Amino acid sequence: ETGSEDIDILPNGLAFISSGLKYPGVKSLAPDKPGEIFLMDLNEDNPRALELRISRGFDLASFNPHGISTYVD
Repeated sequence: ETGSEDIDILPNGLAFISSGLKYPGVKSLAPDKPGEIFLMDLNEDNPRALELRISRGFDLASFNPHGISTYVD
């Protein structure tokens, strides 16, 4: 619905996708929906983007993800 803003793919084939970025003055298809982070396993035959649950206590109402990065230790 809101499209993806960025994707980061780990060496093991897992992809993290940020979605729901809103800019002032730009039409949004879901203006009242908070941003989301999805996980996709690119090793699967038919990969599907699965929404990750965000911990309680996080301000979801104002979550507006712009970009995504991962750190592998």
